[in-house]
Amino acid sequence: MVTNVGSTDRKFRIAAGAVAGVASLAVLLGSVPLPAVLSPVLGTVAAVTLVTASVRTCPIYSVFGVDSCPPDSSAS
Repeated sequence: MVTNVGSTDRKFRIAAGAVAGVASLAVLLGSVPLPAVLSPVLGTVAAVTLVTASVRTCPIYSVFGVDSCPPDSSAS
């Protein structure tokens, strides 16, 4: 599997996934006055961003031909 998520993109995905996960839990526990349907949506966003960061491959990037890796590391 070809990697297409670079290190800066990976750090951003980890941060965004963590924020979405915490927000999901805050909505679930009632700490934030938002609709309850938002909790599983934020949880899914958190899971997807954290998984794509860990495997360093984004299916949407593959579809559109985007690659945020430096030219040297995309051959692995």
